[in-house]
Amino acid sequence: MADFYKEDLSYIHDAGYSDYALNASTGILTTLSQNNIQNGLIVDLGCGSGISTLEFIKARYQVLGVDISEAMIASARTRVPSADFRVASLFQIEIPTCKVVTAIGECLNYLFDPDNNEQLLVQLFKRIYQALEPGGVFIFDIAEPGQIDKNDEQHFTEGNNWLVLVEKEENAEKSILTRRIITLRKVDEHYRRDDEVHRLQLYRSTDIAHKLRRIGFKVQTMRSYGRYQLPKAHAAFIAFKPSASD
Repeated sequence: MADFYKEDLSYIHDAGYSDYALNASTGILTTLSQNNIQNGLIVDLGCGSGISTLEFIKARYQVLGVDISEAMIASARTRVPSADFRVASLFQIEIPTCKVVTAIGECLNYLFDPDNNEQLLVQLFKRIYQALEPGGVFIFDIAEPGQIDKNDEQHFTEGNNWLVLVEKEENAEKSILTRRIITLRKVDEHYRRDDEVHRLQLYRSTDIAHKLRRIGFKVQTMRSYGRYQLPKAHAAFIAFKPSASD
């Protein structure tokens, strides 16, 4: 589990890339309020460093945060000591009975689990459906094919005492996105380098919506979380488990 989002990349992701989780959680809270889901347990899959978890806690929900990265969970526990966090694969953890499940930041695409495939994803959807209370909701986003423009194969970002270079390659035939990530983080007087390779299985939103509906969800597909527009070739979903009155 420690091979992905290790200490330095987790630190950089928290320091420089927190807007996605913050803006997405704001949109999700608006959706929950609009659907009269104002309390109860949220299972925050791929919770990262706890940015979304904190927003849910501030809105007076209970939260169970799950992430495969030990470094991310360590940051989350510091940020939100009142929440429950577990280091685990979101494809393997037992999901308790809850009102809401979230999976923000394309975490369902990541091939961190060696046996992750489309069948395992459908099994996760089924387990989430079973765990949700009637009227509960599953809110998440995915990355779709078409991630790379010709001028977007390399991306360099610099922050306070850190730098990150991301090289991207997309296999159109297999719908696999590969990100090669080089980080430099200043520790004491020197910069420390680390390297990670992340592979993502890209899914089409129409296929995902179809799979959710076959399980029994009522599905809405979006290109934003509230006012927050998703990046290019990303889609978000609101999947409701019907209540007894539906």
